[in-house]
Amino acid sequence: MEKLLLCFLIIISLSSAFSQTDMSKKAFVFPKESNSSFVTLTAQLRRPFTAFTVCLRVYTDLTRAYSLFSYATRAQYNEILLFRSKNGIYSVTVSGTDIIFKPPERSAPMHFCMTWESSSGIAELWVDGKPMVRRSLKRGYYLGTEASIILGQEQDSFAGGFDKNQSLVGDIGDVNMWVFVLSPDEISTVCAGGTFSPNVLDWRVLNYTVHGEVFTKPQLWS
Repeated sequence: MEKLLLCFLIIISLSSAFSQTDMSKKAFVFPKESNSSFVTLTAQLRRPFTAFTVCLRVYTDLTRAYSLFSYATRAQYNEILLFRSKNGIYSVTVSGTDIIFKPPERSAPMHFCMTWESSSGIAELWVDGKPMVRRSLKRGYYLGTEASIILGQEQDSFAGGFDKNQSLVGDIGDVNMWVFVLSPDEISTVCAGGTFSPNVLDWRVLNYTVHGEVFTKPQLWS
C-alpha cells in the first residue's frame, strides 16, 4: 500500500512539473531576480536545420541586461540567443556569433521576431512588427538539435550556468518557433496575434517544465 501511494505521489509530482497546455492569453511571470527560476521548453527536433523564426512577447521594466530566449546544445551554449544588454542594444546570436540591433526603447509590452537562414546568413530582428536593418552571420551553418531551450535565464552551460544579473523579471508569452523564415506579411500577422502553425514551439500546445518561482497568469496585453 505504501509503495502504491509513493508511486501515485511521484506521478502527481511529475505531472505538475511537466505540462502540455494551451497557453493562449496566458504568460509566464518571473516576479523577482533569481538564478534558479526558469522555464524549460521541450521541442522535437530530430536533425540539424538551416533556418528559424522565433517570436515572443515580453513585458518588463528592467534597465539591466537580460535574456529573452536561450537555445543551447552540448557543443554550443549560445546556439540561438536573443539577449538585451544594459545599454538597450539587442543581440541575435547564432552558434556563438553575435550581431546587434538598436531598436527604440519603451516600457510597454514589446513583440520580437528574430529570423535567420543558412543559405545567405541573413538575420533579421523585428520589433513590434517593424524590421531592423538586416545583418549577416554564420552563412552555411547547420543548427544543432537535442537542445536545451530556456526562458528567463541565459545558459552559460548546457541547461545551467545561470546568472541572476541576466535573469528576466517580468512577463513573457506568445513564444513560437519555426524551422523556416516567416515572410514580412506573416510576421506582421503574428505580431497582431495571428499564427502560422509553428512546427517547433507552439504556444497553443506547449510542452514545458517550470523551475523555481515562475507563475502562469493572464496576459497583460491584448
